[in-house]
Amino acid sequence: MKKIKVGIAGTRGLSTLLGLQSIPDVEIAAMCDLDEEHLKDAVKRIGDDSIKTYRVFDDMLESDIDAVIIATPMQCHVPQAIAAMEAGKHVMCEVTAGVSMDELFWLCETVEKYNKIYMYAENYIYAPKVQLVKKMVAEGLFGEPYYAEGMYLHDIRDLLIYPDGKTSWRSFWQCGKRGNFYPTHSIGPVMQWFPGDRITEISTFSPGVWNDRGVKQDSGTTTMCRTEKGKLLSIRTDCLSPRPHNMDHYLLQGTKGIFQSAAYGKGNLEGDVDRVSLVESPEIMAKDWELLMNYEKYLPERYRNATEEQKKSGHNGGDFFIVEDFINAIRTNTQPELDVYKACEWTAVGLLSTLSVTNNGKNLQVPNFRPNMPLDEKKITL
Repeated sequence: MKKIKVGIAGTRGLSTLLGLQSIPDVEIAAMCDLDEEHLKDAVKRIGDDSIKTYRVFDDMLESDIDAVIIATPMQCHVPQAIAAMEAGKHVMCEVTAGVSMDELFWLCETVEKYNKIYMYAENYIYAPKVQLVKKMVAEGLFGEPYYAEGMYLHDIRDLLIYPDGKTSWRSFWQCGKRGNFYPTHSIGPVMQWFPGDRITEISTFSPGVWNDRGVKQDSGTTTMCRTEKGKLLSIRTDCLSPRPHNMDHYLLQGTKGIFQSAAYGKGNLEGDVDRVSLVESPEIMAKDWELLMNYEKYLPERYRNATEEQKKSGHNGGDFFIVEDFINAIRTNTQPELDVYKACEWTAVGLLSTLSVTNNGKNLQVPNFRPNMPLDEKKITL
């Protein structure tokens, strides 16, 4: 089997480290970062002196790597992904996919032109509870799902300024604008529970700007998403309010029951657990709650059989499986489930939310990202 050589752009890409090291015939061959000290520390952590290091991304692309993992600031994602594919490299890119609607159209066009693997690194989809609920949906335990919620609540005020006092990129590309700048950790998981569907329209609302850092970002946004099949999603993001983190809060309502994730994230309140309430038919009154893990038998086999090494990669094995799927996509030359079109659809929800929230919740149409999308559809429809 041919060895696959991978280059990592951005030291945040080390979340994939244990996954890459656990897969046979995969080599971390190169590492790139603008900060030379961070770069040295990252290579030391990897523990391989043979890794080639670069401060210029294009220089790394000239090496003999086969694929690139892009974990740089979000405004770099599309330019670097395009450059990588033009250089003949496969790409796995961190969220979000891009920072403008035009970038999303360019990204789709580039994947189609060069026929390289593009995988969206939306790792929250790989959380065991998300995969468990996905399987329960497929088995019909929730009946027909029709409503879901996803919340990403993460106070990042301390990340707006670097330790050296300089302004962080987050002050501009995340908190320097209004709307839901980071929706896909919520959208990706809940859309796993509506297979074969897509988001067609959105409206975004907020209580306004109440933060103490002088940036434009709303003090929480709620984006209502309607799907092609008429289902409804509520996506909430709040990164500036003073509150404990809860970055993976979900709810799914179907005709035969409900899933409700732990309400307080890593909080220490008793009784904070993932739970479900299911009935055999819609006519029966709901029962009390029971533990989600009572249905552990529906967890996909690779999660139930995950090795301790795989679990150590992060998210109870999820950070291994996302890397495994990327490598398998390269080896089979097959676009992964988390392809460029899903990446662009979910990212577009956030980009369009900026227009919506600044226009009193105006309803906006989400383009139908798909292969060979007609030119006259590559636009924002007001």
